[in-house]
Amino acid sequence: MNMALHRVDYLQVGVTSQKTMKLLPASKSRATQKVVIGAHDGVVTCFGMKKGEAVGSDVMYEAEIPGPPSVLALHNGNGGDSGEDVLFGTSDGKLGLIQVTPSKPVHKWEIQNEKKRGGILCIDSFDIMGDGVKDVLVGRDDGMVEVYSFDNAAEPVLRFDQMLSESITSIQGGCVGTDNYDEIVVSTYSGWVTGLTTEPIHKESGPGELKINQEMQNKIASLRSELEHLQYKVLQERENYQQAAQSSTAKTALSSISINDKFTLNKDDASYSLILEVQTAIDNVLIQSDVPIDLLDVDKNSAVVSFSSCDSESNDNFLLATYRCQANTTRLELKIRSIEGQYGTLQAYVTPRVQPKTCQVRQYHIKPLSLHQRTHLIDHDRPMNTLTLTGQFSFAEVHSWVVFCLPEVPEKPPAGECVTFYFQNTFLDTQLESTYRKGEGVFKSDNISTISILKDVLSKEATKRKINLNISYDINEVSVKHTLKLIHPKLEYQLLLAKKVQLIDALKELQVHEGNMNFLIPEYRSILEEADHLLEEYKKQPAHLERLYGMITDLFIDKFKFKGTNVKTKVPLLLEILDSYDQNTLIAFFDAS
Repeated sequence: MNMALHRVDYLQVGVTSQKTMKLLPASKSRATQKVVIGAHDGVVTCFGMKKGEAVGSDVMYEAEIPGPPSVLALHNGNGGDSGEDVLFGTSDGKLGLIQVTPSKPVHKWEIQNEKKRGGILCIDSFDIMGDGVKDVLVGRDDGMVEVYSFDNAAEPVLRFDQMLSESITSIQGGCVGTDNYDEIVVSTYSGWVTGLTTEPIHKESGPGELKINQEMQNKIASLRSELEHLQYKVLQERENYQQAAQSSTAKTALSSISINDKFTLNKDDASYSLILEVQTAIDNVLIQSDVPIDLLDVDKNSAVVSFSSCDSESNDNFLLATYRCQANTTRLELKIRSIEGQYGTLQAYVTPRVQPKTCQVRQYHIKPLSLHQRTHLIDHDRPMNTLTLTGQFSFAEVHSWVVFCLPEVPEKPPAGECVTFYFQNTFLDTQLESTYRKGEGVFKSDNISTISILKDVLSKEATKRKINLNISYDINEVSVKHTLKLIHPKLEYQLLLAKKVQLIDALKELQVHEGNMNFLIPEYRSILEEADHLLEEYKKQPAHLERLYGMITDLFIDKFKFKGTNVKTKVPLLLEILDSYDQNTLIAFFDAS
């Protein structure tokens, strides 16, 4: 039977990927349905047809969660008892449940990422524990597989975890290998499909003895045979390649290696995670930066790092570091901390362990306000400084400037004539409100240095485009003392930590000389007892104290810059006050100057 179908164009959205469109259920049989579609620009559109026209549905409400969402799944596969429960995972590794009611979101529970594990890529619900209640299965980008069960508690409890060598791209519970034995089946980045089964691998054959069953023995023998065959084929192909390479007419084809990379800001410690994952083993990675950054220690990183000297004045190289990876390493995780106001490009040169040698380059932008993260709400009662820009610029132009300055802003301008974004500084907990439209941009922050950075960068960007800006600002003097009070606990902790670390070697020497530490006062005994923890904490945060000194110095200079006064000659005196830090003395110095 022939069928006649006619094309009807309803709407055009941004670039899309596979499986990003759904039809919502109709209210009655054969009635028109609404369409939901998501695009690469981050916009989800829901529309229906009315009188031949597509009708852009309004957002009912927004729900704030503790990090950038990376995956959503219906709880229990059906939304739970209410049909409204949605599990979410974030790119910084947090897991939670939110009930999406018709009127408002209800937060049920959230699990923080206290063990600093990877971001969550996939979630499933399946009763792997066999207690009649579906458990939550989680796959992370660092290769961690987790099982959370509910028992009798309202919040799930971690019952099982296992680290695989690659990021987990999919996870589902079921029965695959053997009848009657449930398992968790996962797929990894390079294509491995792996099961974590409840079937016992060993069978007991006597008291205290374990015997591998015949099926497992056959599987091991088969794998060994296959491995030997593959090794022989690799050897043959290598010999063929070397013979062909000696020919004058030989041409070498460079293989294209897939690289999965992620550069994300961690709210918990105000650092960036750079994750590089390659489908084959990594030989080495060269990190180059044209702006000052700190490389932080990562426990999971087994690569050997070496630093090369840089000449930042002549070639804009502030960092050159090489990570040499161990055999079979396919994933490398780095942590860096940037300095706000210093912006440029971080480059990673990735060399896989393949022949002929090839290298691929990945670039990551360090933005002027790189430590700021999007948030839904800010405290409007804080003392705020205001920067106002007016001029002949379009909405798209001012939006591009905001994208250039701040992370987590969509590349495409949002719908409407005016937009407001809120941000929080992950290092200092100061905040920023950004509101702009065609011809006007208003930026408010409780940190003068944030306003100063925005003023300098936005002026420079407008000048590049030959746009004249009218810049005005309203500085709130109270905000300086407010910012210093936010810095105070962090500075006090770092000063005390540095002081304790400096005492450790001398106290250990005294302990060896005296044979015990009974003669020490309780404070010094405590330092010796916690020595390993203190050294580990200090090692995790290199240059942390210097960063805080730098922020206070910038705050001091920026306060008077807006008054038209250059106080750089007073910076040495400020540093002397910081070396013998007292909060009241520091505030008095800011006021007196």
